[in-house]
Amino acid sequence: MKNKYRLPLLAAALMVVLYCGVRCGSANLSTAHFLAALRFAPGAETESLILWAVRLPRVCAGIVAGAGLALSGVLLQAVTDNDLAAPNIIGVNAGAGLAVVLCLTFVPTASLLLPGAAFVGACLTTLLITALAGNNSRSSVILAGVAVTAILNAVISSFTYVDTDLLAAYNAFSVGGLRGVGFGQLWLPAVMILLCAGAGLLAAGQIDLLCLGDSGAAVLGVPVGRIRLLCILCASASAAAAVSFSGLLGFVGLIVPHIARRLVGTRTSVLIPASMLLGAAVTVAADLAGRVLAAPSEIPVGIMMAFIGGPFFLYLLIRRRKG
Repeated sequence: MKNKYRLPLLAAALMVVLYCGVRCGSANLSTAHFLAALRFAPGAETESLILWAVRLPRVCAGIVAGAGLALSGVLLQAVTDNDLAAPNIIGVNAGAGLAVVLCLTFVPTASLLLPGAAFVGACLTTLLITALAGNNSRSSVILAGVAVTAILNAVISSFTYVDTDLLAAYNAFSVGGLRGVGFGQLWLPAVMILLCAGAGLLAAGQIDLLCLGDSGAAVLGVPVGRIRLLCILCASASAAAAVSFSGLLGFVGLIVPHIARRLVGTRTSVLIPASMLLGAAVTVAADLAGRVLAAPSEIPVGIMMAFIGGPFFLYLLIRRRKG
């Protein structure tokens, strides 16, 4: 199949998943009730509430979170030349998690502050790692990210170890989930993710040249340090925007770029939109599976993604060893 047809097919697949996400759930809606709820028909007030206030915001949250994390993974894997790179490598998850722990510790009643705290913590951690990496070389960014992530996780463990109530409150954020997310929480992260995607697309040609190595790209006029810094900051901001309302969703930024490369190739200008569409579809599908399989209860989407991503991660490790 020609590549030019694959982006429209991914968009169509996302629309199918979106329809399934709003159509299916623990409450069974017949076709007649579903159509009545869509148009706020008299007598379908309960169905309309389920559709417009519960399911649709949740599906939109999955789209925004999946697209943001997939975008982050694409940019990180491109500038580090490491197919195992993911948002958690550069400290996004650890920074967001520590900020949430501090917020729960010192302002336990201010639950509305948690998304903002997660976003600020993730961004500050990224700035710290970028400063520690210095020249922004591939290896220094990864090493700085691993070191800072380990330190922050140790601090998080220290807080949660001595306070079991804090541990229980933090667990909900750490596993990741889309339950209870409203439209009001999505517009700012969505705008930030779109801006980061736009920046990545504008620099796509120069990002592609990084595969030649730093010296080869520099000979062709690529400002390697600036492009790498731009990609790291955009990847971090995009992942932080997603984490701020969805919690610590894992594996989306790792597995989606790999699948997208097999579908559309390695050109960044095509890979970014393909990964964002696929990441959105995978996240919404995983959330829907968690809602349907455990109905009337649910399995958080972060746990569902771990079931999917864990085996895929092992596959990547085995393939790298054989290579």
